[in-house]
Amino acid sequence: MSPSDDQTTVREIDIAQANDLLRKGEAVLVDVREVEEFAAERIPGALLSPLSTFDPASLAGLKGKRVVVSCLAGGRSMRAAQALAPVLGASSVVSMAGGLGAWKQAGLPTIRG
Repeated sequence: MSPSDDQTTVREIDIAQANDLLRKGEAVLVDVREVEEFAAERIPGALLSPLSTFDPASLAGLKGKRVVVSCLAGGRSMRAAQALAPVLGASSVVSMAGGLGAWKQAGLPTIRG
């Protein structure tokens, strides 16, 4: 498969778009940061699936749902989203640009500790 194949091409969305999808219940948020990072601070409702042990097949139960993948700044989330696209379909998976850092900068809520 080439990177431009419909099953692997993943879009990146901004914080406002991600927040809108999550607020409306139209998407599931998957955080791919590590356990310690997630434990320290996270976006409410996020599911943890660390990139270091990321197994796209373990998220196959999300098929048919819209999935927003996040990390701290956006790099890890794009890698994970690209790996998840063949399992869920590229049109169902998006990467959240800017990650938790941009989320916090936008003044959106997080859970600490």
